[in-house]
Amino acid sequence: MARLRELAALVGGEVVGPGEVEIAGVAGIDHAGEGDLTFVASARYARRLQTCPAAAAIATGPVPGLTKPVLVVPNPYLAFARLLAYFHPPRRESPGVDSRAVLAPDVRLGRDVTIGPFVYVGAGSVLGDRVVLHPGVYVGERCVLGEDTVVHPNACLLAGSQVGRRVVLHPGCVIGSEGFGYARDGAAYVKIPQIGRVVLEDDVEVGANATIDRATQGETRIRRGTKIDNLVMVAHNVTIGEDTVIAGQAGIAGSSTVGSRVIIAGQVGIGDHLAVGDAAVLSGRAGVIGRVPPGGTWSGHPARPHREWLRREALISRLPGLQQALAALERRVRELEARLVADRRG
Repeated sequence: MARLRELAALVGGEVVGPGEVEIAGVAGIDHAGEGDLTFVASARYARRLQTCPAAAAIATGPVPGLTKPVLVVPNPYLAFARLLAYFHPPRRESPGVDSRAVLAPDVRLGRDVTIGPFVYVGAGSVLGDRVVLHPGVYVGERCVLGEDTVVHPNACLLAGSQVGRRVVLHPGCVIGSEGFGYARDGAAYVKIPQIGRVVLEDDVEVGANATIDRATQGETRIRRGTKIDNLVMVAHNVTIGEDTVIAGQAGIAGSSTVGSRVIIAGQVGIGDHLAVGDAAVLSGRAGVIGRVPPGGTWSGHPARPHREWLRREALISRLPGLQQALAALERRVRELEARLVADRRG
């Protein structure tokens, strides 16, 4: 339990109404009960607060006609996220190394490291303070994991992977798998050795069953603060900038560069050796086959500026009617031609 005014102080907000109201938790407007704090991110949801049983609401300003108190903040969704974390802090594992884990003799461990059962850590690897390796994690040779990094069950870090501080790797993700590189020898393919590494900078998060390939030479690098969803594929020698978000089932082919603060929606495909500029937005299922400049929104396959794509889609929706109109014109032309020929003969 916490008083509303105390929660306001946590998120830098201001209370309109009684600040002594006690809050038991936070919940979305469809699930909030008595004692909960809910939120509205836009004005169109404000009327639903009248019938919501929540004790208080988060909003961008006072809600007309609402009798319950309001916590006023510039960004309700952000405040909701922070308060959700306050009421539901992550579970902290007890430090220690499980007897069923296997560690190479020269592995270096920081303070308060937690290593669960059936974990393997290879020779020359270094785990920073408060690193957590959940059951079944594989860490190969010469890996480095920074402070407060958490690796969830069955994730794999292959040899030479470098991971910064406060990184979160979700179940089943694979960091440092071999890049997909082959040379042709007649009808056959010869594998190109992938001798580079993967570098994940501080505060990166990688979703379940996502894969990030190590470089052929050099490194594949994901810069600070980038968040990668489940089932994303990042190929060898890719560089992704800071604070970029990539949604599920997206794929980035080898040696491409993605800028900072880019938004990549679900099922986007980016071809090899391409560049996506800072703060660009790639909408769902966009197929990128050329350079994307900074700041714009691109859609479709092949990807093009969003407004151009909308115009094309609108035109495509009119094609059946245009086809019928064209057929009618063709019939009319044939009739006129036939009449003209008949007149000349007469």
